[in-house]
Amino acid sequence: MDLRDAIRKNTMTRFQWVVVAICILLTMIDGYEILITSYTLPALTEHWSLNTGQQGLVASFGTLGMGVGAVFLSPIADRIGRRRHIVGALALIVVGMVLSGLAPSFELFLAFRFFGGLFLGAIVPSVSVLCAEFSNKRRRGAVMGVYGIGLPLGAAVGGFLSVWLIDTFTWRGPFFFAAIITALLLVLASAMLPESVGYLVEKRPTGALQEYNRIAAKVGAPPADALPAVAPDARRVTFTGGMWRGVMLPRTLLLWVSYALVIGAFYFANGLTAKLVTQTTGNPDFGIRAQSLVATGGVIGALLFAAVSRKVHPRLVTALIGIAGFVVFFAFAAYFDNRTAVLVLAVLVGLAVNGGVAAYYAISPSIYPTAIRTTAVGMMMGVGRIVAFFAPNIATFLEDRGFMPEDLYRLYGIVLIISAATVAALHLTYRGHNRRDAMETEDAGDEATSAVDTGKTATLVN
Repeated sequence: MDLRDAIRKNTMTRFQWVVVAICILLTMIDGYEILITSYTLPALTEHWSLNTGQQGLVASFGTLGMGVGAVFLSPIADRIGRRRHIVGALALIVVGMVLSGLAPSFELFLAFRFFGGLFLGAIVPSVSVLCAEFSNKRRRGAVMGVYGIGLPLGAAVGGFLSVWLIDTFTWRGPFFFAAIITALLLVLASAMLPESVGYLVEKRPTGALQEYNRIAAKVGAPPADALPAVAPDARRVTFTGGMWRGVMLPRTLLLWVSYALVIGAFYFANGLTAKLVTQTTGNPDFGIRAQSLVATGGVIGALLFAAVSRKVHPRLVTALIGIAGFVVFFAFAAYFDNRTAVLVLAVLVGLAVNGGVAAYYAISPSIYPTAIRTTAVGMMMGVGRIVAFFAPNIATFLEDRGFMPEDLYRLYGIVLIISAATVAALHLTYRGHNRRDAMETEDAGDEATSAVDTGKTATLVN
């Protein structure tokens, strides 16, 4: 039996759950390090006397690096392997975090944040794809939903820790702490993370058969004398055909637009909530707590996504999260000057934006063929994060021109409802096709590419 079939069909082993757990921990690091500047922004503003425009750059410059890294560095994983890609990126993230914590000036701080962001953006698609590939068919939907908890959980834990770290070690403390935690995960990933089986079969690097059999032993599959033959459809997978031909063109465009809108609202809410609440209350610690509750809401949102997706299609659940976000953002704007309401609604804001981003981590891998999956998901994340670079900068620009915090939350509430409509339109592109498991990640993509390469309408995940 092909090892990929064994992973898809058999009961998940302890080894597979360990892989999933490592992927969740890596995503927690991503969640914390994405938002670390939002937690430190009030202290950075005081330290360097930043104006409003500079605050927007602090909140978003790392995001720009993540977008560039996701577009240009994540495709490397499809050539060198996902494990090697993840380990190398983690090492460079540690360097970026240490340099950010040591930055002697505002300008160098931005440069170091951009550098670290490059590798944060590069790593997430590889981690998402690896998590999906080591989940079996029956559990994949739930696994990817739980996997989505990592980003908001890391942001929430990091937020609560940041209050103590900043008070004890100034704004530099959270960056050094992030470097230490990332270094520990680098050691863990180097020791325990396996290579993608799909990569081993399709790219056949040196030692591929030995690694293939080592993984087979850990999942209870028999050893193989030779690697399985590469499927004919897999040989025909092209970047152009897999993303831009036939039905894949509208799917790619709708996915990119809907994700970009959600990630824009995500970076607005997570990048500026602490600052806006601090401005309103005059209490930086209260602002950070509100920001941490936004992240906590994301954990709830990811859990709800995993639970509801068992009954409702994940793409439709993603659209429902966007609709809920529209309502919550308008409610948050209405009660922005009420401290109790701010704390309660901050959780719901996080449910909408952090939970929404987690949903895209779950629904995006199955859209694309295995051979280009990391590249395709990386481009989605990269384009989205490049667009998201403008979210806090647009907010600070509008704030300078008289927009109140309440007006900004209403604006991004409208962004979320448009995103919900777009992902619903993406779901409609599957109407009339054979119904399949929404999280099937191996065979769905190859079927799709075979169809689009011949100019036909793809039979894909419904």
